[in-house]
Amino acid sequence: MRVPISHGLTNDEVRRRLKSRTGEIADFIPGGVADVSTDWPDENTMNLTIGAMGKSVTGKVELEQGQVVFTVELPGSLSFVEPMIRGALEQKGRKLLA
Repeated sequence: MRVPISHGLTNDEVRRRLKSRTGEIADFIPGGVADVSTDWPDENTMNLTIGAMGKSVTGKVELEQGQVVFTVELPGSLSFVEPMIRGALEQKGRKLLA
């Protein structure tokens, strides 16, 4: 699942905001019980590992000029929650950048 979010910020400012708010990412996951770990393999990519509902999901956030792209790889057994996760990423992703 790929969710782009447009913004008018510099990549440096986006990076600063994401790093200062990574603790809020767990709130994106429906149900409110998620364990999220992050790392930055390069200055424009944040990797995510999300544990929720007994499953582990990986994803990344890529900083592009004028947009941030959230990519999450959902296993088939969790495909039913894709609309909820997409909606949460769109809504709360904007709040992370605000």
